[in-house]
Amino acid sequence: MQETPKSNRLHIAIFGRRNVGKSSLINAITGQDIALVSNIAGTTTDPVYKTMELLPLGPVVLIDTAGLDDVGVLGELRIKKAKEVMDKTDLAILLISMEASDYSLEKEWLTDLRERKIPVIGVINKIDEKGTNTFQSIDISEIFDIPIVRVSAKEKINIGKLKEAIQTYSPMDFERETIAGDIVKPKDIVILVAPQDIQAPKGRLILPQVQILRDLLDHDTLALTVKDTELEDMLAALNRKPDLVITDSQVFNKVNSILPRDIPLTSFSILMARYKGDIGILVKGAKAINTLKPGDKILISEACTHHPLTNDIAREKLPKWLCEKAGGDLDIKVMVGSDFPEDLTEYKLILHCGGCMFNRKQFLTRLIRASEQNVPITNYGTAIAELNGILDRVTEMF
Repeated sequence: MQETPKSNRLHIAIFGRRNVGKSSLINAITGQDIALVSNIAGTTTDPVYKTMELLPLGPVVLIDTAGLDDVGVLGELRIKKAKEVMDKTDLAILLISMEASDYSLEKEWLTDLRERKIPVIGVINKIDEKGTNTFQSIDISEIFDIPIVRVSAKEKINIGKLKEAIQTYSPMDFERETIAGDIVKPKDIVILVAPQDIQAPKGRLILPQVQILRDLLDHDTLALTVKDTELEDMLAALNRKPDLVITDSQVFNKVNSILPRDIPLTSFSILMARYKGDIGILVKGAKAINTLKPGDKILISEACTHHPLTNDIAREKLPKWLCEKAGGDLDIKVMVGSDFPEDLTEYKLILHCGGCMFNRKQFLTRLIRASEQNVPITNYGTAIAELNGILDRVTEMF
């Protein structure tokens, strides 16, 4: 479980005011001194991520954030970073201060979390400290209408009860059960086409290829992996047609020309985007490529921050293909990692990667934000399929 990628773990974020005990709570849950603890307000600046195994849930990511009441210019930036964490949060823990004169700040953040449909557990910390009897008599659950757990992170009191609450209120649909297992059957022959060009990491396969191969093996398929240059040899060597071919999207055109029409075809990127998000939204967004005109603004968004190489898909190939389709130059902006604009209305189209480095919550948040602002959004695989006129073929099995 310690080898499970972050993107496939339940993300649990802890929010609260400065010095309310967020970092101490992280340490208590993990049983390790992961987060820096201090009496000085504002010790935690950027979000801190800790992967662990939380039984019986399994692999999770715990996220420690800056105080909701941070101050100054830097404080505003820290709060902004904390709010960005909501985009990837599957379950939120809201620490409620016993020293606050009112709870308007906590209520404001609770509203933000609920608007994003994030389940929330309220936690009262420091119940071991003197002078808390009056506070403990207050029915906080009536004020916030959320489940409340009272703990002492310092003395490890009721940490077990908090873990039980996490188990009870964690969403069970934080990720799809399978990437490709619902479109194959046991003993199906599945060919994976994985070009090993300059973009491929030396000595290993890229994460989507590994995850999809594992998923196919888990569903008892006969999975075979070849380069695009050996695809025809593989087809000739088989005694029957493959039941599915999954290819790198960048060689869609070549693979499509080789495969007979009756052999189902899709791509790693499309499968990952379907696994992380909503294939219907992405297919609809890809159709907007046909309406692009010279000068239109396009946003290309990548989850990972890899060093771009020659013929990079986001910075060279996709811009070239899109400009050719539009019949002139487009105004294209590339953003990576967690950078994603709040206001998307200036863009005619958003192209996103497959999102293998994101958890499902974060990818869906971006799809929802684009849809709410009526901006078409698609991903690399669906876009390349539409540019090659084969989008219907590579999504028909869904």
